Amino acid sequence: MAPSGSPTKNPIEEEAKKGDPLGQILLRRGLITEGQLDEALRIQRERGGRLGWIILTQGWISRLELFKALSEHFKIPFWEFSIEDFEAKCDKTLINSINSSYAVTNHFIPFFKPHPREIIVLTDYPRENLHKSLEPLKEEFDVDTITPWIITDLDFTKLLQHIWNLEIADQAIYGLFFRHPEQSAIKVFTRNQVIFLGILIYASLLWLYLKPISFISLLFGFIQALFSILVLYKTLLSLVGAKYEMYKPITEEELKELKDEDLPVYTILVPVYKEPEVIGHLVRALKKMNYPQNKLDIILLLEEDDKATLEAAKRERPPGNWRFLVIPHAIPKTKPKACNYGLFFARGTYLTIYDAEDIPEPDQLKKAVVGFKKHGPSCVCLQAALNYFNSNENLITRMFTLEYSYWFDYLLPGLDKLKLPIPLGGTSNHFRTDLLKQLGGWDPFNVTEDADLGVRASAHGMTVGVINSTTYEEANSKYWNWVRQRSRWIKGYMQTSLVYNRHPIKMIKTLGIKQWISFQLFVGGTPFLFLAVPIVWSIFVYWVFTQTKIFDPFFPPILVYWGLFNLLWGNFLGVYLNMIAVFRRKLHYLMPYSLFNPIYWLCFHSIAAYKALWQLFFKPFYWEKTEHGITKFRIKTT
Repeated sequence: MAPSGSPTKNPIEEEAKKGDPLGQILLRRGLITEGQLDEALRIQRERGGRLGWIILTQGWISRLELFKALSEHFKIPFWEFSIEDFEAKCDKTLINSINSSYAVTNHFIPFFKPHPREIIVLTDYPRENLHKSLEPLKEEFDVDTITPWIITDLDFTKLLQHIWNLEIADQAIYGLFFRHPEQSAIKVFTRNQVIFLGILIYASLLWLYLKPISFISLLFGFIQALFSILVLYKTLLSLVGAKYEMYKPITEEELKELKDEDLPVYTILVPVYKEPEVIGHLVRALKKMNYPQNKLDIILLLEEDDKATLEAAKRERPPGNWRFLVIPHAIPKTKPKACNYGLFFARGTYLTIYDAEDIPEPDQLKKAVVGFKKHGPSCVCLQAALNYFNSNENLITRMFTLEYSYWFDYLLPGLDKLKLPIPLGGTSNHFRTDLLKQLGGWDPFNVTEDADLGVRASAHGMTVGVINSTTYEEANSKYWNWVRQRSRWIKGYMQTSLVYNRHPIKMIKTLGIKQWISFQLFVGGTPFLFLAVPIVWSIFVYWVFTQTKIFDPFFPPILVYWGLFNLLWGNFLGVYLNMIAVFRRKLHYLMPYSLFNPIYWLCFHSIAAYKALWQLFFKPFYWEKTEHGITKFRIKTT
């Protein structure tokens, strides 16, 4: 930049003919070859998109070279951006006249006034009608001339963060609370819930003291009744889901009808934290997506204290459609906070989330585009299935794969078919970006933010569906790593159940009685099942081995037989449902391991559930980090 603060003039640009086609400018500068230009033009004809962005995402030029060429093409000065130069020249009054959302939406930031009746604005979106689109600003800023200067899109993002970082971070953390405080898990228990819980505990203790036999009998009967209802409910969902798999919601013919030139920009958020060992796998997997690379907006979300992952990502040299966003340190340090931060910078009509170890099927984004068209304008999200590439590593990964196959191939399709609220998975959920912003994004204080968002969508009259596409992940292969992850998920289900039971009558009116009951059984009932299993098992096992008569006064014969039925029939259904889960994916070698399902529930889920219950009271917002990259299996990205 010249000492005056004006953009530096390039001698090549001075000699060049103004307004030359972008491809010719890049050729003249020796940045691309004739063959590369022909290839880029072919891609543009077949898939649409902006020529410069196509060339950038092919890796043939740098971002700086592209924007300098765009400067010449559109006859708009290019400014060599630096924070120091900006601070020395900027007019704080002008900047304070707009907010960050306005700057992102309109792609400009007011810079300074070289003259009282002229204003310089910085933009990262040069285009033919740019000057015309800036005309309304003349009246807003009371000037006669608006002069745009171009900076790169990464510099524009850096500038947004420099000016409004605290504001953006504050919105990422408290945005939902500010908009819908009753739907935020920032409060674990409300005052009314504490009073209700206190009265319930006091009444129970009083009853137990006065009439212990009737109290214990009723409590055991209640547990058995609810256990039966929950098992039968999930069996019903599974049967509906099994019928759902008899046809494909999105067919190959529908995908072939899509034209690449008509596809919208798709944002992919990749939240990572201390996962340098798996970044390369994701970069390679996303390069293989069957979606025009020039229409992908991939944002890697990094924490401020995670230098190792940032350096690993840089070493992979991802193409120009990737952006790295460093999130300022703030509590809570959770995945939903990172996603909210990334949502602010998202450019896509649609948006999805992938974890660092994810390998999505190449046509997943196209299936989502078709799916949104089929589900209608009220559909905010489509959930893809999740499964594991290391299913055969050890007993834990085999059981995890059986569980996920059952969950995503039977339970969630059953919910979708019956039009019931769907708790989302933490990855590969595809959103309409505008509707997601209307919902307020994710709740940073809910440690299972995906399940919460699925229920909140239903509470706002929006729908959630599923698509027949799979993302492959790394299954936990270590026991305590599994428990840490699962206890967080269960704690999030508990949080979500508390949040949406703050005003039960209002929720019934909002959701409808069928949806409300489904929410109670699915979201509230799932932790209950895990917590109840050790109680049911311990009483039965103690009775079998001791033949004790100590329970006779408390459990009349009908309760004993009911408990025995639940224990045997519930476990049989668990084993059976895990068995049928293998058929859709032809994982027949896993079928014998279904017999371990009772142990899986007791020694895995129940331990995680009691840990989650303890943390709900003492560490409600603590996000237990799951260690990735520990598998011995080689990840295939083809």
